[in-house]
Amino acid sequence: MNPQRAAWLFLTPALLVLGLFFLLPVIAAFVLSLTDYDLYALADIRNLRFVALGNYWELLHRPLFWSALGHTLCFVAIGVPLSIVTSLGAAMLLNSPLARMKPLFRTALFAPVVTTVVAVAVIWRYLFNTKYGLANYVLGGIGIHPVDWLGDPHWAMPTIILFAVWKNFGYNMIIFLAGLQAIPADLYEAARIDGASALRQFRHITLPMLGPTLLMVSILTVSGYFQLFAEPYVMTEGGPLQSTVSVLYLMYEEGFKWWNLGSASAVAFLLFMIMFAVTAAMLRVSKRGGEA
Repeated sequence: MNPQRAAWLFLTPALLVLGLFFLLPVIAAFVLSLTDYDLYALADIRNLRFVALGNYWELLHRPLFWSALGHTLCFVAIGVPLSIVTSLGAAMLLNSPLARMKPLFRTALFAPVVTTVVAVAVIWRYLFNTKYGLANYVLGGIGIHPVDWLGDPHWAMPTIILFAVWKNFGYNMIIFLAGLQAIPADLYEAARIDGASALRQFRHITLPMLGPTLLMVSILTVSGYFQLFAEPYVMTEGGPLQSTVSVLYLMYEEGFKWWNLGSASAVAFLLFMIMFAVTAAMLRVSKRGGEA
């Protein structure tokens, strides 16, 4: 049998599954975003109207959408660097020759990743409770007044960012650890013989060798953080004063609270376009950096 024909034969089942459960729903959602599909259309399809780009136009003129986009961008701009730095630091500590009981620490640091978001979010709500939370108890011990972590618009988003970084850094840590272990030890030995300090070794050996891994981790983390939903949904329900409403949370409310499914689909595709643009910009910057 022709090898090319055999390859397509093996790929056909997977392509059919992807087309049935991914491509068709995406096309259907895009068509839905061009209509005013709501509760009335759900009851009687004859109430459905084609509005073209009307949903997108309306969203771009809604202050709540721009507010949600600002919250999401703030979450990404602060959370992604914190997550990457934390995961890289943990990976370097685990990769250190001085580290003991590495399997135990790897398991402990990775445990939050496989823990249900809702379960740990509920625990964090108690930890940051204004009256009897552990965080305010510690602050009170050093003479600082209690902070309304989840009820103050100025503190709600930082608390959610801290929670997200703690919850997700273990996944990137494992990827960085694999990348660090793939760097030849001879490079570090030669650098030490030449008198290079630990900082210079990190700057001229570790970071360049981790370049592809760092790019992949950055793209995965940015894509994940743009999809902020579970944390504000469980911890603050978008409050206080809508200070933690994200784009994905807005999509949820449009689709499953107000049953404006056409508008919710438009929110989803606007978020996709933003994520695509950011990812393309990251790839272009990385390519230019590699060429330089």
